[in-house]
Amino acid sequence: MTIEFDTRMMARALQLARRGQYSAMPNPHVGCVLVRDGQVIGEGFTQPAGGNHAEIEALQSAGDASGATAYVTLEPCSHTGKTGPCADALIAAGVSRVVAAMVDPNPEVAGNGLEKLRAAGLQVESGLLEADARKVIPGFIARMSRGRGRVRAKLAMSLDGRTAMASGESQWITGPAARADVQRLRATSCAVVTGIGTVLSDDCSLTVRSAELGLPPAEAVLASQKQPLRVILDSDLQTPAGARVMDGSAPTLLCHDALRSPSASVAATGVERLPLARRKSGLDLAAMLDNLNQRQSNEILVECGPRLAGAFIAENLLDEIIVYMAPVLMGSAARPLLDLPLDSMSQKVPLVIEDMRKVGVDWRITAIPQYQG
Repeated sequence: MTIEFDTRMMARALQLARRGQYSAMPNPHVGCVLVRDGQVIGEGFTQPAGGNHAEIEALQSAGDASGATAYVTLEPCSHTGKTGPCADALIAAGVSRVVAAMVDPNPEVAGNGLEKLRAAGLQVESGLLEADARKVIPGFIARMSRGRGRVRAKLAMSLDGRTAMASGESQWITGPAARADVQRLRATSCAVVTGIGTVLSDDCSLTVRSAELGLPPAEAVLASQKQPLRVILDSDLQTPAGARVMDGSAPTLLCHDALRSPSASVAATGVERLPLARRKSGLDLAAMLDNLNQRQSNEILVECGPRLAGAFIAENLLDEIIVYMAPVLMGSAARPLLDLPLDSMSQKVPLVIEDMRKVGVDWRITAIPQYQG
């Protein structure tokens, strides 16, 4: 095989991996292509949790994989979880060569899968298109390497940097295409975090709705089958029992001051609650994220107002900011993008603009905070 051919096959495996972005969580979405004599004989991607991994899907697609090369976007697993080790399955199928884009950052694997393949006599290579592969599963990599998934904030603003009128009215700043894009962000998220202010002003549902995703019907159904965990930061337990986030259409975690007790009506909903320590700036956000890590949350999306968004940045907890900028002006009395009081230029938070693109009539800006110290 030439490097050009190997690269083309790995690029196809990465395409397949992205097809699992809405459904594989909390597992990393992986793609696999099986090739023999220069021909693709099988391919697959990670199925919903508890289902087949990408390698098993590809092996079943191929039927006979003896003598084949497997191109896989992540090192084949070597441990038994809800499914058996993929490394063992590749060996048993008679695959002769495995090309992995990257080593699995999961400490339970971390090179063991590749070593098992080598010990069985397979030719093993890794590192092909690794940078591209890492971009496919950033949340999983973050959770495995630092004990917390990727935390992104979604914000919508006018051209003059305003997010809501002084009254709190904010529906809608952006157009339908941007709102569909947000739906797709939710669909790739394990948890969606918001504050009580947003709940009270918008009565948001924070659910993934298949009709609003802007995806082909079959993909939209798959993307909306598993709803993200709705996380409500509500220090004083002000969330009404009849609020949409309490309607049971998706799992909800109500975070509150540990010294507060819920009303009888809220307790009667049966919604899960997480007592947290309360600080001057609000609830303990790091402790909340630790809880989400225990739930294997790879991708965490924060959809909130300026106060909570500012708190996440002030505590260096945001990995990425996604701003949808609408071509409208809302005036000086409207609410700002962030509540982030800074006293001098030395306190400013530098950003790296990773991406800027047009989404319908709006612009989507993706920025990475560069925290100091």
